[in-house]
Amino acid sequence: MLYRTALYPADPFALMRRLSQDLDRAFGAPRTFPAVNVWQSDEAAAITAELPGLEPADIDIQVKDNVLTLSGERKLPDLPEGATWHRRERAFGRFTRAIRLPFRVDPEKVEARFADGVLRIAVGRPDEDKPRRIEIRAA
Repeated sequence: MLYRTALYPADPFALMRRLSQDLDRAFGAPRTFPAVNVWQSDEAAAITAELPGLEPADIDIQVKDNVLTLSGERKLPDLPEGATWHRRERAFGRFTRAIRLPFRVDPEKVEARFADGVLRIAVGRPDEDKPRRIEIRAA
């Protein structure tokens, strides 16, 4: 791969970072799996995780205090005898993602759905942790 230094005039270390990323990609540096998105509202938090090729039975979700832990395993496919990998970019093996949420979690208010390789988890906020509007009285 050619690295043109004219593309990186402002940052002298940009070329080294790019070379390092290419080497990581070439030699199978560990990737974060699964990719997740997390957002919250006043009522709940939502987590989505991309888990293509897995079944719901392969996924374990646990909740303790304000940490949601997502774990499972994506098994390496069986190759026919004599076959070799030409390119392998998808991650395989065991994974665990621990997601710290901004509030204490009530395990009774957690709901998970899995469709089309995407896991959607809704985590309801306990009533005592929800923001309350304070009424201002005139003096």
